[in-house]
Amino acid sequence: MANVIFFDLDGTLVDHRSAVWEAIGQIVKAAPNATAPPEELVTLWWTLEGRHMREYLAGQCSFAEHHRRRLRSFLPMLGEPVPESPGLLDAWIADRYLTVFEESWRCYPDVQPCLETLKRLPRGPRLAVLTNGDPEQQRAKLARFGLLEYFEAVLTPTELGVAKPVAYATACRWMRTDPPQAVNVGDMLESDVNAAALAGLTGIWLDRGVDFVTGGPSPTADETVLRIERLTDLPDHLSRTNA
Repeated sequence: MANVIFFDLDGTLVDHRSAVWEAIGQIVKAAPNATAPPEELVTLWWTLEGRHMREYLAGQCSFAEHHRRRLRSFLPMLGEPVPESPGLLDAWIADRYLTVFEESWRCYPDVQPCLETLKRLPRGPRLAVLTNGDPEQQRAKLARFGLLEYFEAVLTPTELGVAKPVAYATACRWMRTDPPQAVNVGDMLESDVNAAALAGLTGIWLDRGVDFVTGGPSPTADETVLRIERLTDLPDHLSRTNA
């Protein structure tokens, strides 16, 4: 069995997409001057999140600034003025978005049973989270659901200096292992599975039946992709793979 397993976080351990939908959905439904229907505004917010998150991961802005950029594009569509002050933008994000977003975090029910099984394995693998999210926010998610204790490390672009999909070799060095001895488990076929495989790790696709980016059906994978539908299938899958 591999000696290190990396887990993605959003869409793998915690339902990020539903939390975003809940938070921004409440905002747009309560916007009397919105310039588009609520469904379009929610989709716009999600699109802006992806765009400005990529800028953050490329080192073009801070995590706080990626929120501000998103808001500067979104507020006119919401029918609200755009504050010039970064502090006012930060306050809007904190008071009107993050409060509901954080309350809406949900841990998938298959997470803790999987981690408990891996923890009980004789000479079982060391576990780490490998995520592109903000380190403070990602650790808060894990702490909320009592998951921090299972992981030796929580690795983000802040610690590694690079983001997925190019972070796998660096993450292996951090965990003092070689790529062929490491597994990466995640819900995104390209960045969590195919990119990990290109880096020499074993990529395992957690197919939860929905595309994280589009919200539509899961993408179609090559028949060679290692695929599970529930995290509770992972321990047996690893045993078969290494038999």
